[in-house]
Amino acid sequence: MQRHTLATLAATLGLALAFSSAAAANTVLRASHQFPGGQGDVRDEMVQLMARQVAEADVGLEIQVYPGQSLFRANEQWGALVRGRLDLTLLPLDYASGRHPEFSATLMPGLVRNHEHAARLNESEYMDMIKQVIMDNGARVLADSWLAGGFASSEQCITAPDTVRGQNIRAAGPAFEQMPQAAGASIASMPSSEVYTAMQTGVLDAANTSSMSFISFRLYEQVECLTEPGDFALWFMYEPILISEQVWQRLNEEQQAALMEAGKAAEEFFAAEAAAIDAKMVEVYEQNGIEVVRMSEEDYNAWIEIARETSYKNFAENVPNGQAIIDAALAVD
Repeated sequence: MQRHTLATLAATLGLALAFSSAAAANTVLRASHQFPGGQGDVRDEMVQLMARQVAEADVGLEIQVYPGQSLFRANEQWGALVRGRLDLTLLPLDYASGRHPEFSATLMPGLVRNHEHAARLNESEYMDMIKQVIMDNGARVLADSWLAGGFASSEQCITAPDTVRGQNIRAAGPAFEQMPQAAGASIASMPSSEVYTAMQTGVLDAANTSSMSFISFRLYEQVECLTEPGDFALWFMYEPILISEQVWQRLNEEQQAALMEAGKAAEEFFAAEAAAIDAKMVEVYEQNGIEVVRMSEEDYNAWIEIARETSYKNFAENVPNGQAIIDAALAVD
């Protein structure tokens, strides 16, 4: 009886050690992003979906997700990624345009007309050019996502260009910022995760950000009027899931394939949710008593005229290959 008990115990311990050894053998990838975790933000859900898919693939790979800037601050993620200090991130790519000005083309006023147009851009020469810059500088794309966005203000509704005059606004990236600045706004640059506090303390009067960020960061608590994307969206931002190229090269073929499959699943999940995010934003803001308006075609065209003389012109003149990047985007119907 004692021998049987000892044998059973030994077998159990052996099995536990085997499981422990297998778990220890897993390669763990750390994924960081700035968005709230576990609260329905579609960007967090994309990364969490990838983590589940990779675990199910059983290829000795695990993704640990660190949302809400709990691992790296928003503006630190690109640098950490390309140096191999961070494995994965979901990043608004324009945040890295200070290092690589080509990325400003992923937040260029009016360049993306709607979600369907964004999907076509993903398969275009324009995106090939952007992804080449990403690759050349130490990262690669696992999943594409484009988020529409709008304006919100604590002062007055933003529609025509003259409505931003005198307002201190966050516009997210240098190319986009040139347009409202030319219309008379003052500019404050910061990640979307800092907008709430900036509005609460009076640093900002208004902000551009994505529809998802307008919801997740509860900006309805700080504003009086929201300009939804509607039929004339000026603001679309590319926010891909990226992996460090140094990390990628250390993985085996099975692990790389699992990540690509998981990235594809995350991208498909986002595509199914994208348009609904805009409608959800409007619903949330109206429920919280916020006035919701849309730009007219006349308003939109007035903004685009300013953008051509500022954002587009400066990008073409000052960014390597800038005109070619814009032309490639504009060639996509």
